[in-house]
Amino acid sequence: MALLRTDRTIASRPTRYSEAARHLSRKDPILRGLIQRLGPCQLRPRRNHFATLCDSIISQQLSAKAAQTICDRFAAIYALQRPTPTEVAKTARARLRAAGLSSQKTRYVKDLAARFVHARLVPNRFARQPNEEIITSLCSVKGIGQWTAEMFLIFALNRLDVLPVGDLGIQKAVMRWYELSKLPTPSKLKAIAKPWHPYESVACWYLWHSLRL
Repeated sequence: MALLRTDRTIASRPTRYSEAARHLSRKDPILRGLIQRLGPCQLRPRRNHFATLCDSIISQQLSAKAAQTICDRFAAIYALQRPTPTEVAKTARARLRAAGLSSQKTRYVKDLAARFVHARLVPNRFARQPNEEIITSLCSVKGIGQWTAEMFLIFALNRLDVLPVGDLGIQKAVMRWYELSKLPTPSKLKAIAKPWHPYESVACWYLWHSLRL
């Protein structure tokens, strides 16, 4: 799962998630059991889209502890620990490197900042854009791929109908709870998830958390 800073949240929407839980419970007995054990879905949207995407880029291929440390050092460069596109665009590469970013990730966050500054990515448009359009826009940024874009849709925008078929955590949870002999292929996972629509993201939240059970 992408590392997303817990201090960049706004209130959850319990009614929407209650409706999702009822739907999933009716359609899938395995999810019904997980929902009963795990309680209400706690997904919360992230208000600062730029900072969230920076964290996602920085966190790639790092342990959770290492990623959090570097994300905190990166945020500490800026006032109120809230990097803005303009500030990041102006920050010397050496200062980003000193915070722990690799040369490659420094280039990536610089590219992301430039796209925000020059309005090639406009967060205010996200609410009106379909999932695939947002994914396409995000994947044009260096260092952001399909999985990162899907995590952004789920954890930042709280889109309800996202199914990240390439996520290893989801694959492991489905293999465990649906008693498969091996990790599901994308087509198998889509077939299992068909009854979940339009609440695939909420189902995935429960599956991720079920790995702790």
